[in-house]
Amino acid sequence: MTLMTERPTTNGSEPHSFEDLLDTLDQLDVPGYRAEIIKGSIVLSKGYYRRVMRMVCSQLEPHLPEGESIGSEPFLFVFPGDERAYGPDIHVAPEQVFETTSNRLDGEALSFAAELTSTSTRDDDLTDKVMVYGRAGVPVYLLLDMQEEQATVLWTPSARGYEAHCTKPFGEKLTIPAPFDCVLDTAGFQAPATKTPAP
Repeated sequence: MTLMTERPTTNGSEPHSFEDLLDTLDQLDVPGYRAEIIKGSIVLSKGYYRRVMRMVCSQLEPHLPEGESIGSEPFLFVFPGDERAYGPDIHVAPEQVFETTSNRLDGEALSFAAELTSTSTRDDDLTDKVMVYGRAGVPVYLLLDMQEEQATVLWTPSARGYEAHCTKPFGEKLTIPAPFDCVLDTAGFQAPATKTPAP
């Protein structure tokens, strides 16, 4: 389920600033949901991809840069230059990034971000986040397209997003570039078969 909350207004026509949206997120109490700011809207989404996230984390963890950690907790990484705040499904960042009382973490500190698409956020995962993560210098962005059942890894960040990418269908192995230099096995990333109820 995804809920999109449009940018709050002060008098019905004047939008609040990016900082106001961040303050609104601070006040939200939505346990179990990820909250992000995308294109002037607050987006809350709850996925059912826990198994896939755990598989990615367990495969990447032995290859993390020294002093960094991987997780899938709903932390909010802020990109003020783009007025975006994302809660990537999986993130890797230096341990010291998390040593804060703030729930607004530095997006430029990420060394890896991964998103699992849903029907409501897929377009932003494929476009907006590619640009924002790339411009912020996040070295590796992994995009798991759960609707098309394919994995794309993007690297070599630039002002235009990313300069290099590779896509493989679920079930194949995908090379994750530096600073990880490992292979991700995407077998088992597919959605479980839907059982048809008996007539």
